[in-house]
Amino acid sequence: MSAPAPTPAWTVDLNADLGEGYGAWSPPADSELFPLISSASIACGFHAGDPTRMRETAALAARNGVVVGAHPGYPDLLGFGRRDLGASPREVADYVAYQVGAMMACAAAAGTRVRYVKPHGALYHRAAREADIARAIAEAVRSVDPGLALLGLAGSALLTGAREVGVQAVAEAFLDRGYRKDGSLVPRGEPGALIEDPATAAARAVRLVRQGVVETVDGASVPVAAESLCVHGDGSRATAVLRAVRERFAAEGIGVAPFAR
Repeated sequence: MSAPAPTPAWTVDLNADLGEGYGAWSPPADSELFPLISSASIACGFHAGDPTRMRETAALAARNGVVVGAHPGYPDLLGFGRRDLGASPREVADYVAYQVGAMMACAAAAGTRVRYVKPHGALYHRAAREADIARAIAEAVRSVDPGLALLGLAGSALLTGAREVGVQAVAEAFLDRGYRKDGSLVPRGEPGALIEDPATAAARAVRLVRQGVVETVDGASVPVAAESLCVHGDGSRATAVLRAVRERFAAEGIGVAPFAR
């Protein structure tokens, strides 16, 4: 009889934003990513996705043992949810409640359930900065299902808002985005905003898990305590990045498991 596999010294969640197709187009890597991740944040139809894609993506998650999260954004298909629409806190709360409820129904139709919520794009970044928007999102999540966790940028106002209203706050870090010294992400379009080299992303992942730090675009290091690490599913090298991360994790004794059970 072979000896049981040793328990990993470290364990972390790997999440990706998925189901972000629009019309007849779908990100080509979606189906390839499920064996590599433990949590999937699924677009809810406002910035991308549609009911059929939501159900099908949730079903893929269920077949691969991946936890389902709702990924609500601004109602902005044309801008992929990356334009700040300046919605009021009340409007934001309604957007989130509507999309989370829709994702819960699609997940149930696929034989699984939603366990967490992660805002998308401009809404995510606004919630990281603005306390009233963060609290509106957290209250919307609590009103739909107080058992849902809220996933957001480590050190952000969104996580503070979640804790204030009694929602589980889960911090994440990004493997494919550049960081500034204040812990915020480099805006897309600026130099260093995207990390597409798999080896670089994998090295970052190991350092985040083992040391709790991330490198900034100017070569400094900032502390980042994260329970989940994200790779964008629509990235051109998402599959290669996640494969490299899993290979490094296996070599370093780092396990992968969802933060939500």
